[in-house]
Amino acid sequence: MPPRLGEADLIARYFAPLAGPAGLGLRDDAALLHPPPGEDLVLTTDALVAGVHFLADDPPGAIARKTLRVNLSDLAAKAARPLGFLLSLALPSDWRDEWLAAFAKGLGADVLAFNCPLLGGDTVATPGPLTLSVTAIGSVAGERMPRRTGVRPGDRLYVTGTIGDAAIGLRIRQGRGLDILHADKAFLLERYLIPEPRLKLIGAMAAHASGGMDVSDGFVGDLAKMLDVSGVSARVPIYRLPLSPAARAAIAADPGLFEVAATGGDDYEVLASAPPGSAPAFEAAAAAAGVPLTFVGEAVEGRRPPSFLGPDGNPVVFARGAYSHF
Repeated sequence: MPPRLGEADLIARYFAPLAGPAGLGLRDDAALLHPPPGEDLVLTTDALVAGVHFLADDPPGAIARKTLRVNLSDLAAKAARPLGFLLSLALPSDWRDEWLAAFAKGLGADVLAFNCPLLGGDTVATPGPLTLSVTAIGSVAGERMPRRTGVRPGDRLYVTGTIGDAAIGLRIRQGRGLDILHADKAFLLERYLIPEPRLKLIGAMAAHASGGMDVSDGFVGDLAKMLDVSGVSARVPIYRLPLSPAARAAIAADPGLFEVAATGGDDYEVLASAPPGSAPAFEAAAAAAGVPLTFVGEAVEGRRPPSFLGPDGNPVVFARGAYSHF
């Protein structure tokens, strides 16, 4: 077996080709980024650990793309256009050149797809599991970032896309049997492996949204978090939760999966609020951008947990609202 690359050669071969001008060819100790005139910088970071956020034997290209995309999802929720990202990569002792080549190829595809160049980072060895951390940097028109704290009584609440696909897809990835079509299994598994950041929504978010965050730990819990820090509550007809045909098929086969879908996490969709006067324009802008958007409830006064209602109008109570690391 040929000797492994050293750190400098590893960076030069696999990551320098992904760097933008601000990354200075990855030959310096830092990047140099000039923010666009009249715009605010938005920074976000997420760490992903093998065995927690992905399985160690997931395809390396999919791991790379998920690592970047979960951060781009945060930027989308803040109406921020990606400018670049920093990557820290902690490799366990059994890493191989072919694994890293596939990782870099997947990452490079998304660097191009989302026009989000690599600006720098760090590469280290670890005795623990594979660990990755991305810090994404974006820009938003001055004072237009929708904050978690921006929801007000009367605001209409929305979520993009469909909820629960990834949480059900994880069960498929873990080999848990589901009596559904192979095509539905493939769709749900893909949604788990490679999320879709809703960057096409950033114009609508900047122009019309009062609040926003991405759904990473579960719709029920993440909505409750946003409402809590905004000091409001909501009534949410949870039976209207947007579900894909594949998720509906899975839930029909195992009704207990509805709670998994509502609380399981890994959706990386966008939760948003819009004032009543802006809501029609927000809906129209999302439709024009090609982003599916579903009205899920209305914010109301009162600092209490939101009420989730079934089709009979009675409260629906979940064993847990969201995934928690602790």
